[in-house]
Amino acid sequence: MSIEPSAAVPVLLLSVRDEYVGRRWSPPGHHWPAQPSAVGGLDLVAGGTWLAVEPGGTGAGDSADSGPVAACLLNGFGTSAPEAARLSRGALPLLAVRGGRIDTLDFDRYDPFHLVVVRPDGARVLSWGGGTGGRLVELDLPTGLSVVLNDGPEGLSENRTASERIRALMAARADHFRARFEAAPRPLPLLDNPDTERAWGAWLPIVTGDGLPLDAPAALVQRRDFGDGRIWGSSSISLLALGPAGVRYDFAPAPVGPGGNGWRRVEP
Repeated sequence: MSIEPSAAVPVLLLSVRDEYVGRRWSPPGHHWPAQPSAVGGLDLVAGGTWLAVEPGGTGAGDSADSGPVAACLLNGFGTSAPEAARLSRGALPLLAVRGGRIDTLDFDRYDPFHLVVVRPDGARVLSWGGGTGGRLVELDLPTGLSVVLNDGPEGLSENRTASERIRALMAARADHFRARFEAAPRPLPLLDNPDTERAWGAWLPIVTGDGLPLDAPAALVQRRDFGDGRIWGSSSISLLALGPAGVRYDFAPAPVGPGGNGWRRVEP
């Protein structure tokens, strides 16, 4: 996430979806008849999404406005909800972009999560660690570059993974790519430029993996066998730009093919 209030395009969001590779999904589209203007990828298992965009949405919370809004979901660590009462976290991005009050939900029914709500004037992260008597933590992201992991913003959530291996992988990923994005010229994606490569400039080779093997400790686009018979990996990459003129949304299945083949611009 890059926030530069004085820039022509003040907010840029990179989202890499990591999931068990056998989990079925559909690419971004208008998948929800009850919310026809929302666009996002569809999780075919639970019916929700990991990232939703409203081109003229109202956003969530008291600072809502009529500009574009996006919401990105990350699974968190902590106490799982009771199975009999559990609700899908995939509904949360859709609720956020239509202006729903996330802070009024019965959080005991959700597994831990981090929800990043993005508008042209900035971004806020809502974090839930689960458990009876737990609390929702809200944080406004600062100007500059921020990294949100499954361990929360900058890996500093109150509820973090107990696995040293997973923590080390997340830290390696964040350290490598923070340095790479800080060193690269910040793009200014033009809303009327259909070409993904020209719109995102020096960011695009970094976003697509920066040449790292899929099993490298710092891999952004990853594929890992944790030994339980299932393969964990990156299934898609999303690039969003939000500004006064609207929102730009570029999407590709991961890993991206040679020469950047596979990118398409999503028309909200």
